[in-house]
Amino acid sequence: MSFLTPKEIVAALDKYIIGQDNAKRAVAIALRNRWRRKQVPPPLRDEIAPKNILMIGPTGVGKTEIARRLAALAGSPFLKVEATKFTEVGYVGRDVESMIRDLVEIAVNMVRQEETKKVKEKAKEMAEERLLDLLLPRPRKESREEAYLEVVRRESSFDTAREKMRAMLHEGKLNDRYVEIETIERAFPVVEIFSVAGLEELDMSFREMLESMMPKKTKRKKVKVPEALEILTQRECQKLIDMDKVISLAKQRVEESGIIFIDEIDKVASRSTTSGPDVSREGVQRDLLPIVEGTTVNTKYGMVRTDHILFIAAGAFHISKPSDLIPELQGRFPIRVELSPLGKEEFARILTEPENALIKQYQSLLATEGVELSFTDEAIKEIAEIAVKVNERTENIGARRLYTVMERLLEDISFKAPEMKGQKIIIGPEYVREKLQDIVKDEDLSRYIL
Repeated sequence: MSFLTPKEIVAALDKYIIGQDNAKRAVAIALRNRWRRKQVPPPLRDEIAPKNILMIGPTGVGKTEIARRLAALAGSPFLKVEATKFTEVGYVGRDVESMIRDLVEIAVNMVRQEETKKVKEKAKEMAEERLLDLLLPRPRKESREEAYLEVVRRESSFDTAREKMRAMLHEGKLNDRYVEIETIERAFPVVEIFSVAGLEELDMSFREMLESMMPKKTKRKKVKVPEALEILTQRECQKLIDMDKVISLAKQRVEESGIIFIDEIDKVASRSTTSGPDVSREGVQRDLLPIVEGTTVNTKYGMVRTDHILFIAAGAFHISKPSDLIPELQGRFPIRVELSPLGKEEFARILTEPENALIKQYQSLLATEGVELSFTDEAIKEIAEIAVKVNERTENIGARRLYTVMERLLEDISFKAPEMKGQKIIIGPEYVREKLQDIVKDEDLSRYIL
């Protein structure tokens, strides 16, 4: 998918994101440049660094969605982090290098899933043999010569019985039968221990080390045949997958095509002061700098270079300005795009045009109850106008307001849907005004409800 042209990338983003053409063009060029870099001869290729992007715009206008969809198009490992989660080295909190370790973990899981798909069929065949061994244990072979003919006869009848059992398995006739399989359990769940101790933010590699030290015990439990087949298939997949190859590919994918989205970057801007908590904010920026510039980070899978990871930072910058970031960090985000606030027209398009449009989602959900839901054009415009009004009177959360407005609008229908099977419901502007007029009139009420 990384061979897409910038126009094709923008067209793909248009299926899910309304407006914000400048931001789409910027990320499309950044993604295409990755393909272009790979065509450049090696000596110069290593010198070409990704042009990181700074997105400036209010919440709910599509910043995160653009980055997430871009990563999906490229098949790249993608991680979203919030700048406010990090603290300067020496303070309590997560260090910035943890974002690289998390990205590598995501890449390992991504490659493992891809490799699992490749071996799934073979693993299923092997798991089936293991399951048949549980359903129909093989007869013990006798070593004495006089029993040779008896062993041959028993083996022949066993093979016939086994094939009959296999046919029953394929036909689903054994789905209600139970088998006993062995599972491995930890004596003390590590996650619970960390939660009680308040250590959820411990470094992943340290947690893995502690988990490996925890005592393990085996337990036999009875499960139905389909569940047993799934468990055994997963075990066989693990045996067939070459984890060294998975880790190598994952690290390469992170280094060559990883994307990290740093949200709320404006919250760590210094705002022209050097005292109080802003000292820590500037410290976070200085810790981010080497990661974005290019450094080597130690992960549990080995050393990973960050030189060619694409960083997309975003922030509303209501109080601070991009110029409040330290100069060195500003220089590492040479491409800046401003995302426009969304109005009534954009809200109406968001409700209907994208492939995952909200109205399409609700129509599909209610169709499962046998209810056919449709909206008139006037109703859609009314919903968009109400969402804009609520945003203006309360906190402006952009397109996210549509989720709460739609949920309130369809609350009664969703509740009564099981009793409305076979009905066709048309939502008009009168119904919209009737259901939502209270929250528009009462500004204080809308603060709590929406």
